[in-house]
Amino acid sequence: MSAYAVKAGGFVLADRLAEGGYLAIEDGCFGAWSNEAPEGVEILDLRDAIVAPGFVDTHIHGFAGHDVMDCDADGMRTVSRELARRGTTSWLPTTLTASFEETGRACASVAEAAHGCEGARIQGIFLEGPFFTEKHKGAQNPKYLCDPDLAWLDAWQKLAEGLIRKSALAPERSGVAGYIAGCRERGVVAALGHSAATFDEAAAGVDAGGTVFVHTFNGMPEFTHREPGVVGAALTLGGTYCEVIADGMHSHPRAVDLLVRSRGWQSVVLITDCLSCGGLPDGDYMLGELPIVLSGGLARLRDAGNIAGSTLTMLKAVQNVVVWGIATPEQALRMASEVPARSCGIDGCCGIIASGRTADFVALSPDLDLRAVYMAGELVH
Repeated sequence: MSAYAVKAGGFVLADRLAEGGYLAIEDGCFGAWSNEAPEGVEILDLRDAIVAPGFVDTHIHGFAGHDVMDCDADGMRTVSRELARRGTTSWLPTTLTASFEETGRACASVAEAAHGCEGARIQGIFLEGPFFTEKHKGAQNPKYLCDPDLAWLDAWQKLAEGLIRKSALAPERSGVAGYIAGCRERGVVAALGHSAATFDEAAAGVDAGGTVFVHTFNGMPEFTHREPGVVGAALTLGGTYCEVIADGMHSHPRAVDLLVRSRGWQSVVLITDCLSCGGLPDGDYMLGELPIVLSGGLARLRDAGNIAGSTLTMLKAVQNVVVWGIATPEQALRMASEVPARSCGIDGCCGIIASGRTADFVALSPDLDLRAVYMAGELVH
């Protein structure tokens, strides 16, 4: 259908939640919403469904047996197709701490996959490492941890064909202020995480231009009243976004509630931090060069026992924060689409239902079960 109108129970629009009505779709793009049915076009009746922007996952390593660090473009295309079937229509393939050369190969393979990719759109790359601290490395390989280097970023960006959108680092490392300034000049978002920083060190990272906290609470020292640390910075410093893994295992639901109460849902980014074992049964897998064990939906390093990542989907994260009483359905859906897109500066191309934007959207039941996924106005699941 080149032109039609969607009829549904509600629409999560750019500026409001519209009750009922009709949303025009023309040539794969959103048109205007109206209370009245437009004349002369086919009506797609989704009954009582909630129509929302497709989910935007800005921190995800892989899915369905494929990982960004496999450096396999076909594998990334498979991940894109599988994510789209689950409601994620845009994503940032996320690297792990690895050698300079291996990170470059991963960037190049993502760039290759982005050409003609079917399924969820590759909107950029998130470099999670290697500029972290060993004390809170999590499942990052300590062999390759180092201070930030703009020459490395430039080399990776060239291989990535300009796709790098976000780069993470521990704010206590040497040369952080210069690196963050360089990121800003290059249009790359600087994120803070996997860090043992004090509150003052984390605040200095924000002052330098860091705007995202990586999977808040995880890869950070515990908050105390004498040294709030990175967690305290995330809870209190405005002008920043806070990622959170809302699977109930990485962080207690009440910790997620505290984050949303402290910062407001508009600053909290739902992410999955999903690994290649997402969508697969419990068992032994690899995360980069490190062996992991998946049990009960939670992955840990086989040798050290550190939590290594999740098998969460964006849909389940949305459902969780609603069931936990932390957010309304509208807020949760925005935390999985509009807020992540804004946090990475990609809200100009995804995460929002607005006239003229590419019509990537999901239809959900009133209980937030996924009913259908549309990309560029076409049904894909």
